[in-house]
Amino acid sequence: MRILLAALCVATATMMCPAVAAAEPGSGGVWSEEYFTGPDGVVLHADVLRSKGLGSTDRTPVIISVGPYFNHSGQGGVAGALDGIPYDPRIPVEHGTRFADFVDGAHLMERGYTFVTVDLRGTGASTGCLDLTGPGEQSDVDTAVRWAATQPWSTGKVGMYGKSYDATTGLMGVGSRPEGLSAVVAQEPLYDMYRYLYTNGIGYLKSTVTPLFYSQIAATPGVLFGDSQRYLDASLYEVAHPNCLTDNVIEPLDRNPNSAYWTSRNLIPKLRGSTVPLFLTQGLIEDNTKPDGFTDALDAVAGPTRAWIGMWDHKRGNDIDGFGRLEMGRAGWFDEVMRFYDQHLKGIAPSVADPAFAVQSSDGTWRAESSWPPKSAYTGIAPIPTGEYLDVLPAIGSGRTVGGIADLNKGLWSVSAPLRVEAHLAGKPRATVRHDATSPNANVVVDLYDVAPDNSSLLVTRGATVAGTGTSNAFDLLPNDWKFAVGHRIAVRVTNANAEWWLGIPSAANVRVTGGEVSMPFTTCASTQPLDGRPAVFLDRYRASSGVYDVDAGLVARSENPAFRVQEVTC
Repeated sequence: MRILLAALCVATATMMCPAVAAAEPGSGGVWSEEYFTGPDGVVLHADVLRSKGLGSTDRTPVIISVGPYFNHSGQGGVAGALDGIPYDPRIPVEHGTRFADFVDGAHLMERGYTFVTVDLRGTGASTGCLDLTGPGEQSDVDTAVRWAATQPWSTGKVGMYGKSYDATTGLMGVGSRPEGLSAVVAQEPLYDMYRYLYTNGIGYLKSTVTPLFYSQIAATPGVLFGDSQRYLDASLYEVAHPNCLTDNVIEPLDRNPNSAYWTSRNLIPKLRGSTVPLFLTQGLIEDNTKPDGFTDALDAVAGPTRAWIGMWDHKRGNDIDGFGRLEMGRAGWFDEVMRFYDQHLKGIAPSVADPAFAVQSSDGTWRAESSWPPKSAYTGIAPIPTGEYLDVLPAIGSGRTVGGIADLNKGLWSVSAPLRVEAHLAGKPRATVRHDATSPNANVVVDLYDVAPDNSSLLVTRGATVAGTGTSNAFDLLPNDWKFAVGHRIAVRVTNANAEWWLGIPSAANVRVTGGEVSMPFTTCASTQPLDGRPAVFLDRYRASSGVYDVDAGLVARSENPAFRVQEVTC
């Protein structure tokens, strides 16, 4: 059982793994607890932190975080504890440990803010069935913001803050636009729960066990002898209603993105036209909350939008590694966030002109952009290779340590000539694959690589789909900001799997690829305004191991295709 529970977090990289361990924050504040009821009768629990000395009607702006990780006994339940995520069901009760770094590092109490954490339904001491980003949770966010805005100690101005799942609830707020919501900071959110678990009918490795992980979080009780009886009773709501847990595990098994279950969990249409100020972070090479949906979200919102974008994995803007290095590589996270909140919650004009988009490219350098993707100078075309493959043998897309027998299907390749000028991809490529597959369940995967002169290669982006009943598939690859250096080649591979990424079910079909292309948004006019910052810590690991694909030099030479179109232009 211990191994199984650990696997729920370790092997699947659920939205909250890893978490920042910390003691109870707010030495300059006082915690209290509140309960309030949503429109469907669900009772939500909140922990409230206010500065010492404030009276019950002394008004401050409020920063709220809504999520499943605020149980007093710890963030991730027993399974999370096995991976080092804080879990301590002993007295005394500690509040708000998940964002102690933010409360203390940003000096929220000293700055005159109230901080609130709210348990989503079915978690912590909130009643109701957990709903995995569904309509119930979206209603909880709307209710929580309206509640915070109307309390006698609130100015009516509410901001939201979070990372991963509780960043996703921030996007729910942007979409529902509850009265009082004035700014949202969302680090590494997901934009569509279907695209977090599936890609066009193909499940990620986490697709089956992520719901199990959140079910065990929901079934985790509070702190015996520390929490009130009301808290303990509410924390066992899911245990008393086991249908909540079974529904949460079974319903996400549906692979159809157009089902009512999944369309209600796609937040992007709800973001369209929202003017709520939004500050995002997005790792472009992270393997947890991937950037699938990131550019769609940017296109959808209509309000002031900011972002840090770059080459990190699932991190917070302030995270540091064991050697004291900033994980994202850029200093000043809390200062920039608080200028954003002060502007939109207090009306204080920022004293520093922060860039709208701080972008780290694949070479580790930072630059300022007014928008992202920047306006493309041209669309490059990579021809899809032709040939046949059998959808049986495994294949990997990257990861030097998982090659060998996991990569028996090398697939079909199309490779450019060495580039004579730098090519800067910035945005989301799109693949069109024409084929004659003998099964609608055949797996079709497209990988895009950067191949160096010594034939070492790095995965730049990828996408996948099941073949379906037609003879052509068009689908997006993940967005990236990647510089192909002079002398490097661009390579496209079509195969049946990336076994380290997707849980593809072999169809035993023969897939005959007859043509197609990958359109690639290149810019020759990316901003020349550099920003201070170092390469993200994860970028070194990506270049050394997790992003590497060991390609055969003879295969590169044999696969050179003159149909590649990459313009030789500069700004």
